[in-house]
Order: sequence, then C-alpha cells, then structure tokens
Amino acid sequence: MLSSAHIRPSVGSMQQASRRFWAGSHRWLALLLVVGLSLGWPARALALSPELSATATAAAAAASSSPPAAAPVHNFVAEAARRASPSVVRIDTEREVPRQAFDPALLDPLLRDLFGDPAGSSRERGQGSGVVIDASGLVLTNAHVVERVDLVEVTLADGRQLDGTVVGADPVTDLAVVRIEAPKDLKAAPMGNSEALEVGDWAIALGSPYGLERTVTLGIVSSLHRNINSLGFADKRLDLIQTDAAINPGNSGGPLINAAGEVIGINTLVRSGPGAGLGFAIPINLARGVADQLRTGADVVHPYLGLQLVPLTARRARDNNRDPEAVLQLPERDGALVQRVLQGSPAESAGLRRGDLVVSAADQPVTNPSALLQRVEASRVGEDLPLKVVRGNRELQLSIRPAALPRAS
Repeated sequence: MLSSAHIRPSVGSMQQASRRFWAGSHRWLALLLVVGLSLGWPARALALSPELSATATAAAAAASSSPPAAAPVHNFVAEAARRASPSVVRIDTEREVPRQAFDPALLDPLLRDLFGDPAGSSRERGQGSGVVIDASGLVLTNAHVVERVDLVEVTLADGRQLDGTVVGADPVTDLAVVRIEAPKDLKAAPMGNSEALEVGDWAIALGSPYGLERTVTLGIVSSLHRNINSLGFADKRLDLIQTDAAINPGNSGGPLINAAGEVIGINTLVRSGPGAGLGFAIPINLARGVADQLRTGADVVHPYLGLQLVPLTARRARDNNRDPEAVLQLPERDGALVQRVLQGSPAESAGLRRGDLVVSAADQPVTNPSALLQRVEASRVGEDLPLKVVRGNRELQLSIRPAALPRAS
C-alpha cells in the first residue's frame, strides 16, 4: 500500500497546475462573457473578479471589433444624374381635336341613327419632358410638346403635380417656356456650356420616354452643329448636338447633361427608320437665349434673308464645270450657293441671284449654308449685313438688311 506521501503533490507542481488551470479558465471565461453579452446577460453575473472581468472585456472588444463595411461605389453617371434629376419634370397635355366631318348626304340614314352625328371634337393627350431653369417656376421644354394645348400638367421629380401655363413658344427653334406655381424647394438645373463641347464627350439623356419617369440613358456626343434642315425640317433653324444616348418619344424637352451633371442641351428629336438610334438636342446656349425672350411673353424675332442655299465645295464645282451639259458654270470655291431667291425678300432687294456664291458675311468666312445662318442669326433686323459674293469670275460686295422671319400661319 502506498502511503499518502507518495501521492501528495509538491508545492511547485501545485503552483504550475494552478497557473495552467487559470490560464485555461481565462480563455473559457472570456468566451463565456462574449456569448453572455450577446444574449443580454447582466454584467454583474459575469464580473467574477477584477482580473477575469478585465480579461473577458478585452476579449469581447477584440471579438466585436471588425472593419467597417465599405460604402457603395457609384460611377460618374449616377452622380451626374443625382445632381440634375431633381430639376427634371414630366409634362402631360390635353387639347381638343375636331373630328373629321362627313357629308350628311353620303352618310346612310341607318348609320346616322346608330352612331349619331359624327361632327364634334375629341380630347387628345400628349406627354413630354422638361427641365426647371429658374427656381421661380420656369420650365423649358420643346414647342411641339405644348403646341396648341388647352391643359398642361407638370409632375415634379418627387411626384407632386402642378398646373402649368405656356408663357411662350418658338416653333422655329422648337422651344417653349412653361410657368408653374413654384414650391419653396424647387431647384433649377445646373447649366453647362454647349460651346465647350467636343465630339466624344459623355452625354446623358434624362426624361420620361413612353411615360417611364426618371429614365437615364448614356452615350456620347456623336457630332456637333448638325443642321436640322439636313434631317428634313425646312421650317426650323437649328444646329443640333447629335448623340447616341437613347432618346425616345416622351424624352422631348428633357435635358441632355454632361459628366458633371450640367445641362448642355434640350432633347428634341430622334431619327427613326434608316439611321435609327441617333438622337438630337438643341444646344443649351441657344436655348437659354431663346428662353430669356420667351419668359417675357414676347415673340422671338429671327432675321431672314429670303434665300434657299446649298453647300458648294471647290471639288463639286470643278466636277460640275467639266460636265458639257451643265446649266451654269460655278465658282470653284467653298461657300453657300444660292439656289433660289424668294420674291419680295431682302435678298431680292439686295440684288442676289441664283448661282451666286456667298463666301463671307459680316467679315467672317462662309464655307457652307450653316455658317451663313449663324451670321444671319447674330445680325439685327433692319441693320446692314455686309456680304461678299462670287458671281462668275467677279467678287461683289453687297449689303443686305435682314427682315423679321414671317411667322407660319
């Protein structure tokens, strides 16, 4: 039989065992404290001793500390849209449209009894977009959006609906200004500089295509100074921004913005059929000038000369002159070729003729009809505009006084 002395541990071994026990206990108690805190146990039940409490608290702090969640990263399109979107509105319109009248003598009496008199009118609804340009309640949109309408309703970005009144419209530039009773928190859109644009710059279209509000599409500036007459609109005077950003019915009147969220254009039309996918916007620098006139209720006056022009290059002139069946010989220079002079126009009074080539206006070179149109638009009604014209082999200096463009009836 072994005596008790053989199994009694030494003092040193007992101290080592005690340290190992408490070291292990600290780890378990720290874990217990973390679990207890997560379960909502009272702190008093866990504070067994100052030493254990401190160890457990440190462990809990280490367990609970984790790196903060990274903030979501948005690209420049989201940031630009966020800046401009509060100023983009939807415009709903109604107008009365007369029904097609029938000759009563041609209408079967039985059908007349069944359907009644076909004469009368119906209500036609339309929709477009717009952008707030003044916090006092001025909204810029397209003239064709509010043309001959009886009712205008403007829906703000936050869903509030307000009645609108058409202050003025200019069909020549397809621009109109609508006034609303402005709430205190109405914000005008930040304006950019369309003259600073370059082909390849980002272009972002905002609006309500097909009634789908707050739609954003992305593209680039595909071309600048695109003459609207080349798109088949002979009654308009515009050099447009061309973009591949998707513009659809309902986008008309909404803003085209740059990467900084600044308005650079007013969306006006999209090409369908061959070449579909190309959108066009009115440069904001022109739009702001027209809006400043429309907001006063005055008509926008456009100077005009009374000419129909086609572009001419030296190469095309040489090809024409080599043709033995050519009607007339053309100056072999670049410029705006007079195709027709309107009767009773300022051009007729100034002595311009068919076949004349305009090469300079207001001492600025004219290489195409668009360049001449810019000079005319910058002129004043009734004031002399000097022109340099090539007629045959001679250069002529003419002076012409632009008149106000007659309004379409």
